[in-house]
Amino acid sequence: MTTFQSNPGNGGPSANGSQSQGNQGQGGFGHRVDRIGSDAQQLWDDARGAMTDLQGTLDLKGRVERNPYMMVLAAFGVGYVLGGGLFTRTTGRLLRLGVRLAALPMVKDELIGMAEAALRGVEVGAGRVADMSGAGSAGGPERPQGPQV
Repeated sequence: MTTFQSNPGNGGPSANGSQSQGNQGQGGFGHRVDRIGSDAQQLWDDARGAMTDLQGTLDLKGRVERNPYMMVLAAFGVGYVLGGGLFTRTTGRLLRLGVRLAALPMVKDELIGMAEAALRGVEVGAGRVADMSGAGSAGGPERPQGPQV
């Protein structure tokens, strides 16, 4: 587009120092349109470059090829959150279920540890009882077996 140096437009000072009254806005408007167009092109180029960098960083195509089901689940989760499903009763139920399932292995390990300790205690107690009954017959007088007349 052509811009006119002698007519700044929009009431700006003209070449002779006075404000132009006649053909206001022609040169200034064209210059602004050119500047807006170049700014928009610059913004578009910057956005395209940022998307290219982001794609290189995330490697979405490679991730989809390696783990397609996981990426579908990730897309579902992002859509759920962006769709406003984060603060709903369903999310609360899912979180409670997740916490229970995550705590299950820890509770199982604790119960197994307690059961093993109880079994060791029973074995030690049975060994002491066996030692006590065996020690009494080895060191003391023998009892007669059978009926005595």
